[in-house]
Amino acid sequence: MRKRLLRLNVNGREREDAAAENALLLDYLRDTVGLTGTKQGCDGGECGACTVLIDDQPRLACITLAASCEGRRIETIEALSSDGHMSRLQQAFHEKLGTQCGFCTPGMIMAAEALLRRKANPSVDEIREALSGNLCRCTGYVKIIESVQAAAGGRA
Repeated sequence: MRKRLLRLNVNGREREDAAAENALLLDYLRDTVGLTGTKQGCDGGECGACTVLIDDQPRLACITLAASCEGRRIETIEALSSDGHMSRLQQAFHEKLGTQCGFCTPGMIMAAEALLRRKANPSVDEIREALSGNLCRCTGYVKIIESVQAAAGGRA
């Protein structure tokens, strides 16, 4: 397996790591960087549990080659908290019961974070559209949508 030196910005830190040329971003983040908040769900780009932000855009880490992210800015769920405090969105998921088992939560939050960066107060339809690539097997999505609304300052 050929390796190459990758230069990436992960959660605000510049990194240089050797990685296999065919390494998936998910494996790079979990195994090389040690960031395990990004979850491996379907391993085929269907569930959204592995959603991260690449240059502020939601991307599925399980179908993205790490090498394709060279020179780009990658953010994982770990980037959202600061000084041991949850972000407003993470806090809203906690307070509004937007999680059940929690497995899909990092991907949901990252997809919602991308939306809230683009639009401060999205409509329910915009929230549904932004989260449409993220599956939750535990809920009917009502509490998840309410969580995003609460983080946006909307009524939930």
